[in-house]
Amino acid sequence: MNLDLLKRLCEMPGVPGHEHRIRDLITSEIKGMFDAVTTDPMGSLLCRRDAKKKDATRIMLLCHMDEIGFLVSHITKDGYLYLQPVGGFDPRNLFSRRVLVCTDQGDFKGVMNPGGKPIHISSAEDRKKVPEVTEFFVDLGMGKAARDKVKIGDFVVMDEPFIEIGDKIVSKALDNRIACWLGIEAIRALGKKGRGAEIHVAFTCQEEVGLRGARTAAYAIKPDIGLGIDVTLACDTPGIPEKDATTTQGAGFGLHVRDSSFIADKALVAEIEALAIRKKIPYQRTMLAAGGQDGAAAQQAAAGARAVGIVVGTRYIHTVTEMIDKGDLQAALDILVAYLSEY
Repeated sequence: MNLDLLKRLCEMPGVPGHEHRIRDLITSEIKGMFDAVTTDPMGSLLCRRDAKKKDATRIMLLCHMDEIGFLVSHITKDGYLYLQPVGGFDPRNLFSRRVLVCTDQGDFKGVMNPGGKPIHISSAEDRKKVPEVTEFFVDLGMGKAARDKVKIGDFVVMDEPFIEIGDKIVSKALDNRIACWLGIEAIRALGKKGRGAEIHVAFTCQEEVGLRGARTAAYAIKPDIGLGIDVTLACDTPGIPEKDATTTQGAGFGLHVRDSSFIADKALVAEIEALAIRKKIPYQRTMLAAGGQDGAAAQQAAAGARAVGIVVGTRYIHTVTEMIDKGDLQAALDILVAYLSEY
């Protein structure tokens, strides 16, 4: 398992609208693997692998490149940075975080905290309050000089390393660098097989703010089948009822049936499920009551497509401690290779 690639993908910063660094990394990694590679006007990287015959089934893998993060919205006279989120954050997970502020002049390390009193001088009532995301600011430790280094619109990501613990991987941005890794590694593993289908791997932009890049990419490609590659919840942890767990880590890849953005094609779900059983690839069906993923964009583009999600259950999602099980990641890779090899 090429974990060095996953580490490089996860640690590379890239928020919605600022995916250029991830795109460059992927471009260098996939040299010689596709018959055509282009970047569309929104910034999605569109990679095509031709079929041996004309009018072949067109299969699209949708793998979004962006991670949740922030854009600098205001710089005070003393050099503190205020931010606007691009993606969904729970403010309870933002206290006392190390961040990376990414600018045209370079990247600067900083710390994020909410405005207000520290514990030594705060009241019990003060400590009950959970600040809004917009109350957090970044301190670069350089005072007023920050005004000469940072511009409105520069982006900010969490600054935490990729680590392995036991059978797990922990990192920021596993959502959705997992999909980028799967898109690359599936084609690498496919080799000369699967040439009966025209395969498109779209490394899409701006998913975290509304599937934006996937919509334009899917309209351009017009797939027959769309595979939304993403993470999903693994709430198999203390304090959450069993019925809300969504997935259980170690039980295999997630065959994503429904969320608030789409309902998967019933026959496609059954086809992939039967293949997983035949190949002895562990899997679990999964649904989300809310949230969405790029498979919905493929399903709804142009004249429409059959679509399903292939997902990896992730604990502590949208935090710097996102956690996946290595076996689940391998299962997701195995089912993608097996499915594409069928053509």
